[in-house]
Amino acid sequence: MIKAVLIEDEPQLMETNRLMLKQNFPNIKIVGEADTVSKAINTIQEQQPQLVLLDIELADGNCFQVLNQCRPYTFKPVFITAYNHYAIKAIKFSAIDYILKPVNEFEFCNAINTAITSINEDEIKLQTFNFEQQYNNEAKSKKLLLRTADSLHLVDIKEIIFCRSDNSYTTFFLNDGQKIIVSRSIKEYEEMLSEHDFIRPHQSFLVNLSHVTKIDKTDGGFMVMKNKKEIPISSRRKQMVIDKLDSL
Repeated sequence: MIKAVLIEDEPQLMETNRLMLKQNFPNIKIVGEADTVSKAINTIQEQQPQLVLLDIELADGNCFQVLNQCRPYTFKPVFITAYNHYAIKAIKFSAIDYILKPVNEFEFCNAINTAITSINEDEIKLQTFNFEQQYNNEAKSKKLLLRTADSLHLVDIKEIIFCRSDNSYTTFFLNDGQKIIVSRSIKEYEEMLSEHDFIRPHQSFLVNLSHVTKIDKTDGGFMVMKNKKEIPISSRRKQMVIDKLDSL
């Protein structure tokens, strides 16, 4: 049985979260609830849950005040947030599960399912640390957490040469020759990495422009990367590639 704590200052949403857990996850037992920072800290410390549904913004503070008082982390957080650019950006770059308000049952269940299959103390520390760094700096993220089937990789974004799509999987090719395969679509990473001068010259590829050495216009056009790999450029994206390179 997995012990869970719910932290939410909106009574209606607290009830929604409670009902969704009870209806969909009989293996999860709610051992505590809190609607303020101090109650949240006390409840987590007393109950020692494995899972915490944590609203990012509380009426009297935020999730960081809770997290800072609950180290070392032995629980998996699932963040709940209304749309917040910096929060969602930090969450995605840290591979943390989250629920967006207003709560959708399908997305709620997906987030909880993912969280309970990856309750690992070392992963939690790495994810939470990266999340705090990204959120509090409110600047360009420098690190990206990639979750594979059996591990979690903290990657310097500048070390990513390119990504290749394979249906719902994405393979990252790094500067040191390492390949990392994750079960997320390349489109998600395109949105996340666009501010780091990554572009999509072809449906199957996402490229870090800082690793491009040459644009070859023969055979329809392709990019030559620092690792000598050749990335095709689709005809309909060719002008976009040229315009982006001109703007650098």
